[in-house]
Amino acid sequence: MTKDTHLQPQPQLQPQHAIPCLFMRGGTSKGPFFKAEDLPQDKGQRDKVLLSIMGSPDKRQIDGLGGAHPLTSKVGIVSKSDKAGVDLEFLFAQLQPDKDTVDTTPNCGNMLAAVVPFAIETGMFVPTSDTTTCRVLTLNTDMLSDISVETPLLPKASNASQGSRFVNYSGEARIDGAPGSSAPITINFLDTAGSVCSSLLPTGRVKDRVRVVPTQDLSGFDPFDIDVTCIDNGMPLVIFKASDVGRTGSESVAELNSDTELKTKIEALRLQVSLLMGLGDVKTKNYPKMTLVAPPVNGGSLTTRSFIPHVCHDAIGVLAAVTVGTACVLKGSVCEGVAVIGEHDSVVVSVEHPTGEFSVELGLDPKNSQSVTRAALLRTARLIMKGEAMVPAHLLS
Repeated sequence: MTKDTHLQPQPQLQPQHAIPCLFMRGGTSKGPFFKAEDLPQDKGQRDKVLLSIMGSPDKRQIDGLGGAHPLTSKVGIVSKSDKAGVDLEFLFAQLQPDKDTVDTTPNCGNMLAAVVPFAIETGMFVPTSDTTTCRVLTLNTDMLSDISVETPLLPKASNASQGSRFVNYSGEARIDGAPGSSAPITINFLDTAGSVCSSLLPTGRVKDRVRVVPTQDLSGFDPFDIDVTCIDNGMPLVIFKASDVGRTGSESVAELNSDTELKTKIEALRLQVSLLMGLGDVKTKNYPKMTLVAPPVNGGSLTTRSFIPHVCHDAIGVLAAVTVGTACVLKGSVCEGVAVIGEHDSVVVSVEHPTGEFSVELGLDPKNSQSVTRAALLRTARLIMKGEAMVPAHLLS
């Protein structure tokens, strides 16, 4: 006997919902940017929408905009600010290709570079001079930064109204990890110490000696002792010498990603040290990042290999570079004797990584050798696409 299907409730057919977005590259990362007002205000519903847009969880992210890599599984959410002295507010969301997580805890200095261009492109901020500087509050960690972009007048032949300005993406600035050259975007971080942790040095020490032991979940290695510097100047990092884990620090990304023994040791260290840093259980968190350091090989200040936290980064994150640079100028850190650094009130730390180098300018307090007063760097960005992200209707019903 067949069922009388006409008596069964039928699902309501609805078209997909369109959400305006710009797809942008910020530094060496990329992803969709949204106005906060265009996304659901409920956090749970918003996260479901973002997962759908990016195509997670799926290692290829074949049904979304994600690029099957953590660096291309990022989202920017921007709004005007009503706080005194602040122009824009930025919420960064880190997704993972094969997980259903949306992490808004850490910062991302690369995606931060695209915030002001996004605001200008969408009319949230109107430029009035050849260089536009906005004060941006990153909501993830309440971090303030001044971001400057080039905004020249449109050519007279343009159909736009007289006096209109545009974001210039063309220029001679180059950053390793992004092809070609672009217009420079300057980011001056105003207060980055203790972005996620309680302070710059969350353990209260510039260097800690830690004994790492196997666990039921992470085994296959003998217990070992290792010196680490736990530091947070924009990004929580655990820094250690590559030589202390039997590596050179010059290994390729592919070599390190296939090094199961090393990755197991690093994860065991991460889970253990996070407790010392006051971060609690970080099994499902993207921080702290794990960074191997070694002497420079290409004329920089030091060589790095950064795990984010389980995959070796093709380069190094903006705020991770700031934090590594800070560790280089702190006496007694694990970088001492490894990094090549000058002694001045303002120093430039050239952080070498697998695809080039990242220079960070640090201002030092002449009265306190353990205090960094300023961190500035150069990034680039580009608008790749304007359009609408399509979301299944049931996620917004």
